[in-house]
Amino acid sequence: MTTLVLLPGLGCDARIWDAQLPVFDGHSVWISDLHTRHDSVPEMAQALLAKQAGDLILCSASLGGMVALELYAQAPRRVRGLALLGSSARPDTPERTALRVDGIRLMQEALDGKPAGFAALLQANLPFSMHGDALDDKPLVGRFMAMLREAGPAGLMRQNRMSMTRRDHRATLATVRCPTLVLCGEDDQVTPPEHAQELSRNIAGAELRLIPRCGHMLTMERPAAVNNALRAWLGKLSS
Repeated sequence: MTTLVLLPGLGCDARIWDAQLPVFDGHSVWISDLHTRHDSVPEMAQALLAKQAGDLILCSASLGGMVALELYAQAPRRVRGLALLGSSARPDTPERTALRVDGIRLMQEALDGKPAGFAALLQANLPFSMHGDALDDKPLVGRFMAMLREAGPAGLMRQNRMSMTRRDHRATLATVRCPTLVLCGEDDQVTPPEHAQELSRNIAGAELRLIPRCGHMLTMERPAAVNNALRAWLGKLSS
């Protein structure tokens, strides 16, 4: 049996895949929430391999893509397909780590009873996460912000630490031997297109699609374009 595993990004949950679920009709789908319960990317990959028996198709976003590459490195024979959306094989940069440390400080303050800094942090990161077109869509922004608030300071601290300590998987890319789709928003500021280009350039046969006027949250910002790409990728897996 083959399971199609959906791996959300940092601070996100099953809701980031709402618009994609019709594309996955006919597949056995499991949406992971393991990033809310584990402290490192390797630990999360090991837990997923233990939880889901059989072959896997991995459709992943952001931090989820980093977990997918770790999982491939641990068990390449079990992975039948990879979709890497708004992700990267690189480790955190010192500059990004410093930003995370500052954010973790504000999250800890929220846990200590001073929530104002955490609320301001979420608001300040919003233009970093989405294209300006998406920011004009108030219901969309509301759904995104609700996910982050529900993830909460403790959850976001854990997931940021996972991201800070993730491994460099650039050497893993050359070992990938399954149909791979790489998607990225043209205006993604979190994992810019150069990260996606690096993924596709180093994975044999990978298809790269850059989505115009789109930021980091591409499944929510441009669902139609994402769905078209996913349908084509799934078609390759079944042919």
